[in-house]
Amino acid sequence: MKSSATSTDALCYHCGNSISGDLYVADDKQFCCAGCKGVYQVLSQNNLCNYYTYNQSPGQQKQEAEQHFEFLNEPKIFSQLVDYTDKNVTLITFYVPAIHCSSCLWLLEHLHKLNKGILQARVDFLKKQVAVTFNHNEISLKMLVELMVSVGYEPLISLQDIVKENKGSENRGLIKKIAVAGFCMGNVMLFSFPEYLGLSSFEHQFQSLFGWLNLVLAIVVTFYCSRDFFISAWGSLRQKVINLDTPLAIIIAVLFIRSAFEILSSSGPGFTDTLSGLVFLLLMGRWVKQRTYNHISFNRDYRSYFPVAVTLINDGEEKPIPINDLNIGDRVLVRNNEIVPADSILMKGEGYFDFSFVTGESQPVTKVLGEIIYAGGRQIGEALEMEIVKPVSQSYLTRLWNNETFSREDSKIKNFNDTIARYFSAVVLIIAFTAAGAWYFLGDSSRAWDSFSAVLIVACPCVLALSTPLTLSTVLGFFDKNDFYLKNTDVVEQLARIDTVVFDKTGTITCPNVVNLSFTGRLNLYEEALVASAARNSSHPLSREIVKWLAVKHILPVENYQEIAGKGIFAMIEDQEVRLGSRSFIAPDSLPSDNSSSVHISINGRYKGFFKIKQQWRNELKGLIDSLKPKFRMHLISGDTSSERKNLSSIFPENVPMLFKQSPHDKLNYIRKLQWSQNTVMMLGDGLNDAGALRHSDLGVAVTDNINNFTPGCDAILKGDSLYKIPQFISHAKSAVRIIRFSFAIATVYNLIGVYFAVQGKLSPLTAAVLMPLSTVTIVTFTNIANRYLAKKNKLK
Repeated sequence: MKSSATSTDALCYHCGNSISGDLYVADDKQFCCAGCKGVYQVLSQNNLCNYYTYNQSPGQQKQEAEQHFEFLNEPKIFSQLVDYTDKNVTLITFYVPAIHCSSCLWLLEHLHKLNKGILQARVDFLKKQVAVTFNHNEISLKMLVELMVSVGYEPLISLQDIVKENKGSENRGLIKKIAVAGFCMGNVMLFSFPEYLGLSSFEHQFQSLFGWLNLVLAIVVTFYCSRDFFISAWGSLRQKVINLDTPLAIIIAVLFIRSAFEILSSSGPGFTDTLSGLVFLLLMGRWVKQRTYNHISFNRDYRSYFPVAVTLINDGEEKPIPINDLNIGDRVLVRNNEIVPADSILMKGEGYFDFSFVTGESQPVTKVLGEIIYAGGRQIGEALEMEIVKPVSQSYLTRLWNNETFSREDSKIKNFNDTIARYFSAVVLIIAFTAAGAWYFLGDSSRAWDSFSAVLIVACPCVLALSTPLTLSTVLGFFDKNDFYLKNTDVVEQLARIDTVVFDKTGTITCPNVVNLSFTGRLNLYEEALVASAARNSSHPLSREIVKWLAVKHILPVENYQEIAGKGIFAMIEDQEVRLGSRSFIAPDSLPSDNSSSVHISINGRYKGFFKIKQQWRNELKGLIDSLKPKFRMHLISGDTSSERKNLSSIFPENVPMLFKQSPHDKLNYIRKLQWSQNTVMMLGDGLNDAGALRHSDLGVAVTDNINNFTPGCDAILKGDSLYKIPQFISHAKSAVRIIRFSFAIATVYNLIGVYFAVQGKLSPLTAAVLMPLSTVTIVTFTNIANRYLAKKNKLK
């Protein structure tokens, strides 16, 4: 059932959007479009309406667009996408951007009720992934994807999905070592209790046994759990650099050697409890540091921007093939909203391409027969036939992405720990050798060895190794809640050093999905109804925005409706001829050239005016610039034209350089120029044309409205709605660095106390066992309290 009346205050039962235009009704429930109504009917027919119980209007508006999933029937593509398959069962993992609430989770895990061929579905809510096990003899992969699309959960399948990376293997190995170290620590502590509390005559019988058991556990801790520390230390020494793992590896080695000597010679209990506790805490600190946003890809590959397959035209027949199988001379079909897969020549049709993500140019570009179309452009309009002139691996987009001049070393970020380690190690070794030398010349060689090893044991940078990841990981947590995702904890320290901020324009400081309309001309109420009635029949986003802007209450019946892709709309309404579209479609010769995006209107051949689409700046952009102005140097570089220079001049200070029509190489060279002038540069961008600048800047931040959409390689990903919080993020990063330095001061106090006993050769296992946990508890408590206080001060939730 469909009502012809427009409802201005009703909300869609499925997606919660306000209903403008026709009102669709099913089971006394109102829907904004046929797509939302269709999803509800599918769920209702399969007794899955509990989907609407957990959350109010949990769905998302379903776009009525033609879908092409025939490529999923190709065996080669199928084998590349699936995780596992045998004669009957297949397992595949999809990324589904629409997952956002408990209703989504419930519905996706009940997919088996929609088709008996689906055996099981499990959702990873944080990663927005669905692992589906299905019987491919009963339901094909294509049918499975179409089923998910029919209920509003379309999987996002890109070329990079064919590369199965085991990202969690490294973390799993670390977790195993933490578990082993924890087991060993607990048992060593248990066996050492008699030493702590004093040995009775009965317990003396087991002293040797407990010592040997502790030594066995210490061997496991040293040669298995601590292996990464030794590898890292050796690697740094080979590079003639000292990192924090170098003194840690020395301390672990000394602890083990001294413990083994005392136990084997029956001269003491050794320091196996300190050794196992130290390694356990260090591994925990390393896990905290590595624990980052695994569901977000910071090191993007150009393949994740491309589709999995393209439609090949061979002897008049259309067949989907993997994109990597494309050859020079192949003719392909590129439909509306599809991406050009490789550099091609337009052979049939009129192209209207959006290159904003590749070049930064916000205005779509018209292409005619015979012109070269570069890879990465998105076709807007009719289906085109194109002939490949370069393979994917040599296309403009791929060469742009793989350009060696865009690359930089990941070691550009220097952290506080590695900086202090070289000095810390030198000071500790000087004290240790001095103490040993003093006792040796005094004639007490036994105490010389005790003092030497004791200084290395007690002057441990483990508190620093713990405080830094704990502090920075807490900061990552606060940033996460505010939609700012950093690649790792080292990026926090780099953020604190920033003194120059460089903005891209299109998609970074503008809202890509928000349309700001204004009308120039004159329309009476009846003419407004004519325009709205014609525009309501189009699925084009601008047509829907015009309908909303006009807010007409009564829609008129439309006859002889035609929509010419890439040009405009023609409709007859109550014997009135209505045209909406581009300047060339309405009146190509009588209107002046206009560089801005606009929709022109004519009724019965008479020109009525045009809707102008203006750039919509992000919320609180002016406030952001005003906040950055006193402390940071700012620059604006854009691949777009200078048509918005006047508007931007009212937002940015007069002294801010603004460069337009900048190529990717121009942007990269500009960043280098700033760095040569001793500036620490943060680049904020969103497109492939920003890839080189983002990679080469001291801190590259990709701005996006969906963190899981494709973005260039970067150090951080920021949701567009949180762009105005950049000053708070920088301020909190600076606060975190101050916390780390203060923690180092606290650790130094504990170390000095320990060294006082150590240089005298009087450090007992009990003293070492007390100092380590006491210092650890102090630092953990301090960092947590300080972080939460400063987050509140910096207005981060």
